[in-house]
Amino acid sequence: MLYDEGGTGQPILLLHGLMGSARTWRRHVPWIREFGHVYTFDAAGHGRPAPKELTTEAFVEDVAAAVAGIDEPMIVIGHSMGALHAWCFAAAHQEKVRALVLEDMAPDFRGRTAENWAHMVSAWPQPFATEDAAKEFFGPVAGQYFLDSFTRRDDGWYLHGDVSTFRDISEEWGTRHFWDQWAAVTAPTLLIEGEYTITPDGQMGEMAQRPGTQYVRIADAGHLVHDDQPQSYRDVVTEFLVVQSAS
Repeated sequence: MLYDEGGTGQPILLLHGLMGSARTWRRHVPWIREFGHVYTFDAAGHGRPAPKELTTEAFVEDVAAAVAGIDEPMIVIGHSMGALHAWCFAAAHQEKVRALVLEDMAPDFRGRTAENWAHMVSAWPQPFATEDAAKEFFGPVAGQYFLDSFTRRDDGWYLHGDVSTFRDISEEWGTRHFWDQWAAVTAPTLLIEGEYTITPDGQMGEMAQRPGTQYVRIADAGHLVHDDQPQSYRDVVTEFLVVQSAS
C-alpha cells in the first residue's frame, strides 16, 4: 500500500483522491522526485480491504500506520479525498508533517449526498475492454485517471473497489465538517483549486485566511487539476517546494 518511488532527501508522500490509486500520480512522480524521496499510497478500500468503520479518522490512522517507519517530517501532497486525509493527518500528527499541498478539497460538504452518484457508478459498462473504450466513456482526462486506478483482467478494466464503499466514504462528508481539523494544522500549506471545482463556493478561499497558507486558482482546470492542467499544477507546486526545500 506504500510504494517507494525513489529520490533522495526530504520525504514526500502523495495521497490520491476517491476512486483513485497510487498510480494516478505516475505522470508527476518524476518531477516531484527532484525535490525529495517520494512515496505513493493506495488508500484503504481502493484495491485492498476498507476499514471496518468508514470514517476519515480511520483512513488517517491507516496512513499513519503505513508511514510509521519514516522518521523525518514529510511534505504531504493530496488530491480531493487525499487532500482531506492529508490535512487531518497533519492535525493529528503534527510532528510528521512539515508542509502540505492540498488540491481541490474543502472542509464542509454538509447536505450533499452520494446516492445518485453511486447509482450512476453502478451502471458503468464494466469491464472496459480497451483503453479507448474507457477514454471514450469518461473523456481523456478522467479516462486516464480511471485506467491508472482500475484492476486490469484478461477481458478488460474493472472498478478496484466496492461502489458501496466509495459511496459511504463520500456520504460521511455530507454529514460533518472538517474545519476544526483544518484549524489545528500548523504546517505551511499550498491550496490549489480548479476553475471548475467541485468544492462549495468560497471555502478554499476561506481556508487561505489561515496564516502560512497560499491559495492558487488554476484557470481551465476541472477537479483533476494535476492532470487537467499539468504544467500549471507543476509550476505552482514547484515554486512552493523550492521554498520548502530552502527552509
